[in-house]
Amino acid sequence: MAQWRSGVCIFYIRLMEKKFKRTLVTTALPYANGPVHIGHLAGVYVPADIYTRFLRLRGEDVVMIGGSDEHGVPITIKAQKEGVTPQDIVDRYHNLIKDSMEGLGISFDIYSRTTSKIHEETASEFFRRLYDNGQFVEKSSMQLYDEKAQQFLADRYVTGECPNCHHEGAYGDQCEHCGSSLNATDLINPKSAITGTTPVLKETFHWYLPLDRWEEKLSHWILDGHKEWKTNVYGQCKSWIDLGLQPRAVSRDLNWGVPVPVEGAEGKVLYVWFDAPIGYISNTKELLPDNWERYWKDPETRIINFIGKDNIVFHCIIFPAMLMAYGDGFQLPDNVPANEFLNLEGDKISTSRNWAIWLHEYLRDFPGKQDVLRYVLTANAPETKDNDFTWRDFQARNNSELVAILGNFVNRAMVLTHKYFDGKVPAAGALEPVDTEALDELKHIREALTANLETFHFREALKEAMNIARLGNKYLQETEPWKVAKTDMPRVATILNTALQICANIAVAFEPFLPFTGKKLAGMLAMGPLSWDMLGRADLIAAGTQLGKPELLFDKIEDDAIEAQLARLARIKEENKLSNWRPEPQQPDVPFDDFMKMDIRVGTVLECSRVPKADKLLQFVIDDGMGTRTIVSGIAKYYKPEDLKGKQVCFIANFEPRKLKGVMSQGMILSAQNPDGSLVVIGPTGAVTPGAQVR
Repeated sequence: MAQWRSGVCIFYIRLMEKKFKRTLVTTALPYANGPVHIGHLAGVYVPADIYTRFLRLRGEDVVMIGGSDEHGVPITIKAQKEGVTPQDIVDRYHNLIKDSMEGLGISFDIYSRTTSKIHEETASEFFRRLYDNGQFVEKSSMQLYDEKAQQFLADRYVTGECPNCHHEGAYGDQCEHCGSSLNATDLINPKSAITGTTPVLKETFHWYLPLDRWEEKLSHWILDGHKEWKTNVYGQCKSWIDLGLQPRAVSRDLNWGVPVPVEGAEGKVLYVWFDAPIGYISNTKELLPDNWERYWKDPETRIINFIGKDNIVFHCIIFPAMLMAYGDGFQLPDNVPANEFLNLEGDKISTSRNWAIWLHEYLRDFPGKQDVLRYVLTANAPETKDNDFTWRDFQARNNSELVAILGNFVNRAMVLTHKYFDGKVPAAGALEPVDTEALDELKHIREALTANLETFHFREALKEAMNIARLGNKYLQETEPWKVAKTDMPRVATILNTALQICANIAVAFEPFLPFTGKKLAGMLAMGPLSWDMLGRADLIAAGTQLGKPELLFDKIEDDAIEAQLARLARIKEENKLSNWRPEPQQPDVPFDDFMKMDIRVGTVLECSRVPKADKLLQFVIDDGMGTRTIVSGIAKYYKPEDLKGKQVCFIANFEPRKLKGVMSQGMILSAQNPDGSLVVIGPTGAVTPGAQVR
């Protein structure tokens, strides 16, 4: 709490020192090789939308910029696997992301893309200006090259064994199993993802941005000038600066991306990390072609970058260094409120493992419940540390908070007004202490709610908004208008007028968080346009106003809906287990003579039954060509006895007999184990005479 108060204090001091006329909000560009999941939403888009809606309610000049990041290696890999073009991939996912964001109420002023013509022109001009001004250094280096494909391999085009955890299938930039950052040359037994061949080292050249030139300015700007930044952001920046900044390549050998606009750079494109943040500028140009510079170059514009923690370095060090190198008045971000990661059911969200809740699927499975997801993601926001989303918590928060607290209060106030006053807002009479206390509390909540929103503490802000609903329920319980109605209707009028004013405050307070609910509630209350300065007031709805028909704001989520989602995740976990299965290492070589000592034969199952008091065991009577023999095998979990009768199986005939659960077993039936642990009995593919040896 003390730390929070300190941050708030610094924030207000800075605002007093410098007044901003407008705000530019940017959101990390989602990568267009897949849909958006809840991790993206909790980390970036929901908090950015809350903040932007809050500023709009205050009547401030604010623009929210978004778009798809559509270049880079993963897109080319996906296109190659599907046999389509990279443009096909980005078109598909750009539209899916854009539509699903709109479906959740993320209110971008523009959502564009880095494959647009204006972006290519902007990124090319940006590179060319730095190039012409001597802001790059050119260096040669040895990089992995696929001789069969005749091309250099970007990091994601190289797979191999992780040198740290020894997981097979690590990428050239990262091991997704242990999370280690890697270089492609670090991998053990590297392979090309294009041809599967072993790459060789070959010399190539690229342009580098010398971050070390800007280290002193970056240190002063961040470490001295932005101590109010979140500790996770400030700490990561300090760590990078303390270690010393190094030049970073801004080009890649690739045929998908913005071509390097320099003669002799054929086959080279702008590195995606250099290309993508320029998208903020090009998207603003597209939205505001005549005055985009006002939002990027005017010192009275406040720039806020909403990102996840994996993008802190790019937005706080690399992109600012690019802007410093470019010059021409480009402003640096005033704040970068990066969140940590959101996990799913105790496991790290992973697009490659399909371990995620995809936004477009959520909107399909839970129609009309956009605000429920927004609420839960905000309540569990990973603001200071990684947090966890669980479907049971999602259900509990909906049923016990949105339904039982928020929805319950509004419904009671509306229903009682329709019951006693035909749905018209009654005039308030003389206020009693219980009324004034409730209305005074609204003002205190407004102060705390506003302070938390201004300082990017959205989880705490949501709690304050919900406190208004808690206040309303407490007020109705204390005043009991249903009882007072028997003796004092003027008093009931005052109580319900007060309750309806609290409802109106809820509509205002929740609009940034739950825009669909806020709009619905404002309509039921016959309110006009909402503004933040309405919050805390007790005169938001005039006496005599005809209210709309009471409607439930939320409904319960039943167990079957949650069980379906948990079953889906269980299927995904099992599929991942199977897809990641690798054969057990081969046993040491044995002499051929040792193998020949094993007498493997084919027999026909004459009888098969369960062994009493042994759930795993089946008892076989087998025709072995020399008579019959009894064999006990632990495969009862995978076969019914009647399914095996008459089948031919392979068995080891010369094992010493041994007693299992009282039954003497004369051999071992051979079976193979699948990745899921199931056993399959081994037998010939055609009819074989019982007793025939396996050679």
